[in-house]
Amino acid sequence: MSELQSYLSSARDDLRTEPRPVRIVIIAIAVIFLVVFVVLPLVVVFAQAFSKGIGAYLSALSDPEAWSAIRLTLLVAAISVSLNLVFGVIAAWAIAKFEFRGKTFLISLIDLPFSVSPVISGLVFVLLFGGQGYWGPWLQAHNIQVLFAVPGIALATIFVTFPFVARALIPLMQEQGTLEEEAAISLGASGLQTFFRVTLPNIKWGVLYGVLLCNARAMGEFGAVSVVSGHIRGETNTMPLLVEILYNEYQFVSSFAIASLLAMLALITLVAKTILEQHLDEGQQPRGD
Repeated sequence: MSELQSYLSSARDDLRTEPRPVRIVIIAIAVIFLVVFVVLPLVVVFAQAFSKGIGAYLSALSDPEAWSAIRLTLLVAAISVSLNLVFGVIAAWAIAKFEFRGKTFLISLIDLPFSVSPVISGLVFVLLFGGQGYWGPWLQAHNIQVLFAVPGIALATIFVTFPFVARALIPLMQEQGTLEEEAAISLGASGLQTFFRVTLPNIKWGVLYGVLLCNARAMGEFGAVSVVSGHIRGETNTMPLLVEILYNEYQFVSSFAIASLLAMLALITLVAKTILEQHLDEGQQPRGD
């Protein structure tokens, strides 16, 4: 074992062929880039949010319009994450554990929101559910409101976030293979018993990882939601939309106060993402005999 460790250490040393000044310059460029484009914007957000004191900050967050945006954001995120969790687990299970015709096409459909602009996806929902859209006349005849209401915002958010859970689970489940499931079935377990007692415990950290990314994207989504929301004050504005509106109205403290909540969500997501990645790395290490 010690010989192997010595060999690996020597191999790592061989890879570090750049002179020390070059390594210092590369590291310095990376650090400066992160400070300028990541750290400073976050500092500015919190500095502006608290520029007039904690009282003004709390007053901005306690405003009824802000509370409405926060509640709507949490509601839409809860709906999106719940539905995408169910879809993502089922899709990943089917893709990783079974062979069937159309598998490649299904994977392409899952990746579709990554290649389509959120604004375009919002416009698609307008064409489907708008007054002049495909289902618009029928919806109006039955007094069903989709656009400029919670259903439209939820649909747009679901579309842009549904790849995250599936994409977090597919490579994990493919790497784990099907041996444990086959062993459970051979011992008499049903399909659901196999899933809940064998598959799910093995992918729990991957599920949490996908849910985390899906939730972060759902709360921060702007483009698709902006198209279908109608920007109705106190009703259909999510937190990102309210930030833009308040900033355009020169209500900088209120705007940055809401933005600070989104920034805190990003920081919490980053910490949780790091922790979950460590658990995923540990879970993917080869098991001992």
